[in-house]
Amino acid sequence: MKYLMPLLVLLGAVAAQAADKPVVLVGGDVYTVSHGVIPRGELLIVDGKIAAVGARVEAPAGAERIDVTGKRVYPGYIAANSTIGLTEVEAVRATVDLAETGAINPNARALVAVDADSKLIPVARSNGVLSVLVVPQPSDEGLLSGQSSLVQLDGWTWESMTIKDPVGVHLSWPQSRMPTWMPQQAQEKAAEAVKTKLAAIEQAFRDARAYQAARASDPKTRTDVRWEAMLPVLEGSRPLFIHADDAVQIRDALDFAKKENLRIVLVGAFDAWRFAATLKARDIPVILGSSHNLPMRRWEAYDTVFAAAGKLAEAGVRLAIANDAGSASNERNLPFQAATYAAFGLGAEKALRAITLGPAEILGVADRLGSLDVGKDATLFVANGDALENATQVERAWIRGHEIDMANSQTRLYDKYRGKYEGKAKQ
Repeated sequence: MKYLMPLLVLLGAVAAQAADKPVVLVGGDVYTVSHGVIPRGELLIVDGKIAAVGARVEAPAGAERIDVTGKRVYPGYIAANSTIGLTEVEAVRATVDLAETGAINPNARALVAVDADSKLIPVARSNGVLSVLVVPQPSDEGLLSGQSSLVQLDGWTWESMTIKDPVGVHLSWPQSRMPTWMPQQAQEKAAEAVKTKLAAIEQAFRDARAYQAARASDPKTRTDVRWEAMLPVLEGSRPLFIHADDAVQIRDALDFAKKENLRIVLVGAFDAWRFAATLKARDIPVILGSSHNLPMRRWEAYDTVFAAAGKLAEAGVRLAIANDAGSASNERNLPFQAATYAAFGLGAEKALRAITLGPAEILGVADRLGSLDVGKDATLFVANGDALENATQVERAWIRGHEIDMANSQTRLYDKYRGKYEGKAKQ
């Protein structure tokens, strides 16, 4: 023990010294997202923040100069609907901690289940995904699944990874659309199950509002952690994220939100483009799911999903792009989701915004993340080309000014088996 404390003090001093050293990136094209591209620009990092950005910046004495000529500098991507850290190997139940049992769990916190040592985290970082919204998933009967948290993909514990907690409460709207091949009896049974779930949602909000009124009239009312979690949603200080994909779900969810006077964000929302005018008028943001999906209906055009983001953006809807929930092992593909939307009407500039500043605004952290502006966290990366292209490699990255190791399980396997064919001895 007598050696432990001095060692901890020494390590802390070394870490602080390393964090305090200014870094200036020189010569790369700086994609600020918020105010265009600065060709062959410079960006200064001091104390974990962006201290200056422009054609030329004044760097303090002793700053480390990193030449990134011919490269591109981007703000870190934000995955706005993720289960990374909650699941490792989907086929191994012991590594999956996505949901609580029961239908109504608004108090459940995804954050405390995040595994900071997940091997999927370095894989996501290797393609520029540096921050994620960790979202609790519904159980089989689940509706209100809990509270999401925004975390950075660097840290020893979930506490050190936290950027914002909580961000909002998540509600999975019941799916009422039935496959045409389903037998009549099965369709009727499924329809009854949907009615039961809708009634449970109505009852949950009635109970939450009754609790709100009781607490307002008597602060000594016994605390109920479920309804305490709902108070900011009822007051409008925190959004309700409603997961709904098809038109019927979205229509019913919008009607419910209007009746309850809720501030909502639509998630998944493949049919949201059909309600673009309403979403714009009511200023309801959309976190659009993966572009790598088939159309929902046999008669729809092949590009129905691909074109959805462009239609929403054209209508002026606030937009973020995300992978589908439960695809933690593929979180690194986020920029490729955006690239597909870009090719079908969204455009590269808006696609980049939809995985950087767009989600930062929707999640309430645009003062810290999403663009390369003075005063924001130095969470960014350097790529050797267009970051939306799958041939491009992310070469270096920083999270809050701390440069992170870009190695991961996949790069280690690549190096191992490359050595095999180069005739090297097995390590």
